[in-house]
Amino acid sequence: MLRDTLQTLLSCYGPSGSEHAVADKVRELLSGHVDSMKTDALGNLIVEKFSADENAKTIMIAAHMDHIGLVVTNIEKEGFLRVSAIGGIGPKLVSGRKLVFADGTPGVCAIEPNKKDPSAQPGLNDVFIDIGAESREEAEKLVSIGDVAVYAPDFTQLGRHKVASPAMDDRCACALLVELLMYADNQKHNIVGVFTTQEEVGLRGATVAAFTVQPDIGLALDVTGWGDTPETDLPAVKLGAGPAVKIMDRSMIATPSVREKLFEAADMAGVAVQREVLAYGGTDGGAIQLSRGGVPTGTLSIPCRYVHSANEVIDMRDMEGALKVLLQFVDLA
Repeated sequence: MLRDTLQTLLSCYGPSGSEHAVADKVRELLSGHVDSMKTDALGNLIVEKFSADENAKTIMIAAHMDHIGLVVTNIEKEGFLRVSAIGGIGPKLVSGRKLVFADGTPGVCAIEPNKKDPSAQPGLNDVFIDIGAESREEAEKLVSIGDVAVYAPDFTQLGRHKVASPAMDDRCACALLVELLMYADNQKHNIVGVFTTQEEVGLRGATVAAFTVQPDIGLALDVTGWGDTPETDLPAVKLGAGPAVKIMDRSMIATPSVREKLFEAADMAGVAVQREVLAYGGTDGGAIQLSRGGVPTGTLSIPCRYVHSANEVIDMRDMEGALKVLLQFVDLA
């Protein structure tokens, strides 16, 4: 069940550069459902499901496993942890949030007051993590410089259809890719599902994976922004109105042929889709499209509110629609 797969993957620790727990869970979920699974030098999990058609194309579908975090840069004599960002995360997003390290050590994030200028906007240099230690020596028994904290898992149902959690970007797409690989059967084309690493710090995993896979067609699965809350109207995307077919973002202009196949797949599946123009951000699609001599590439997006916060919100109806579109797309592309 899509919701169960999503909740399972959301519970895994997996900041950029440390995605192995997510990969292990994906391996467990897909065992017996695919033809091969392998891990490359950057930690990408590359999963293959072959077509019986000798003229089949190879479609690379990417979803990134990593999410944003805070890396410890110093431990103060009082036991507080100073941090730097991994990915797009800032003081307003982390202040007052519960965090967790890889070994389960919990912490709370706070911002020190600026007594000289109370009106000044805080920076990451004003952020610290409180793990309850009373000295540097006590803290060092729990945490080392270089350890990474992420938002503590917290899956919440909102109303009938929406759910909130940290790491929805991009575990919701990982869940979609898992379900596609489970249920695609006798498909026309070869599917190479790539659960990528280090997307949040520069599309690094997708860059090397696309070079290795050499796909005929590329497709990224990711979240996109929202335009349906007070005083927010761009991008023109609404939760619950269907998955979004990307037209462009800052990393790519979607290849028209792939984009049109997504619209065709949606029509065949009877799924309403939205058109996405994102004025910021990017996806693994940007890296796939520029691989080797170039790859025709598109992106299918899940609308998501409050991206990179501790409560990223999606609508399960958009997820269910996206899976139906993908099942059609792998026969059309």
